[in-house]
Amino acid sequence: MKIRAMTLAAGLAAAMAGGATAEPVKVGMITTLSGGGAGLGIDVRDGFMLAVKQAGNPDLEVVVEDDQQKPDIAVQLADKMIQSEKVDVLTGIIWSNLAMAVVPGAVAQGKFYLSPNAGPSQLAGQGCDRNYFNVAWQNDNLHEAAGAYANDAGLKNSFILAPNYPAGKDALTGYKRMYKGELAGEIYTELGQTDYAAEIAQIRASGADSVFFFLPGGMGISFLKQYADSGVGLPVVGPAFSFDQGILQAVGAAALGVKNTSQWSKDLDNAANKAFVESFQAEYGRLPSLYASQGFDTANLLLSAMSKASVSDADAFRAALEEADFASTRGSFRFNTNHHPIQDIYVREVIQEGDVFTNRIIATALKDHGDAYAAECKM
Repeated sequence: MKIRAMTLAAGLAAAMAGGATAEPVKVGMITTLSGGGAGLGIDVRDGFMLAVKQAGNPDLEVVVEDDQQKPDIAVQLADKMIQSEKVDVLTGIIWSNLAMAVVPGAVAQGKFYLSPNAGPSQLAGQGCDRNYFNVAWQNDNLHEAAGAYANDAGLKNSFILAPNYPAGKDALTGYKRMYKGELAGEIYTELGQTDYAAEIAQIRASGADSVFFFLPGGMGISFLKQYADSGVGLPVVGPAFSFDQGILQAVGAAALGVKNTSQWSKDLDNAANKAFVESFQAEYGRLPSLYASQGFDTANLLLSAMSKASVSDADAFRAALEEADFASTRGSFRFNTNHHPIQDIYVREVIQEGDVFTNRIIATALKDHGDAYAAECKM
């Protein structure tokens, strides 16, 4: 599947206003558009392309390809985009194992990579790179906030589980970094798993007082439905990835009341976010997700850099990216020394608004939070 998009509308006005450089920028977006994780990639793509459309900058071209959630295909696409398409910037990857397969090679060839999602610890610490920017979070962050919330909620014996891939390992590491209680059990499940009967049986027998899980996309839908049907009934805590907009519609009432952590929510009270939520609904006929907001912010970061520097002047363009001079849907946003965000992370509760299941913010879990790996980054 391949999509080319070059915005033309309002281009002359943008150029006259000084809102675009004279030099075109070509972006290669490699994301997941098919299979069990397709909803995540579609939301990133749609958020990104909404910002592109709103900017109306004729100097920005975007080429979109489906990685099918397969590292080898992602690498092939990256090679093609760099060698044949001659892209200046890469973006779009959802899954950390794919990011680890693509990002090091891309930045080694002098390309900029702007991550709208995957934030593996390896790329935040010793494997950081001056041309790699993460616009979402470092993988541990939302799980660290969940651990902090679990402490505040008086949870003392959590059973924790996540898929066996880089983001899953970062997830449990992040939760344990902040959580002060005991662990009733710790499991790494198969990536893409859909049957969780064995894991739920272990939870039932463990003596746990709560469950923390990170299972994004279809994995989370499967687990939540099976967990609700099991009657185990222990409080559930997780990151937004397991309780985001697309997942909630599939799970339904079983998720009501669950607390989850996120750096974004549709009810964040700032002008940029209100406009984003309204325009996304108008454009696509659905509420935006966490992933959509990250795609939108990634595009606006890129556009802000394009307004200040030419991509052919790598040092100037990098400095413009580091400034992060754009109105984020999150409100407060800045880059740490390792090009990962410093931002607030919230506690959300799953609620129902009419026929729609969604989230609302009930507390701030971590304020101006960075990541644990920045000190290892030597740029």
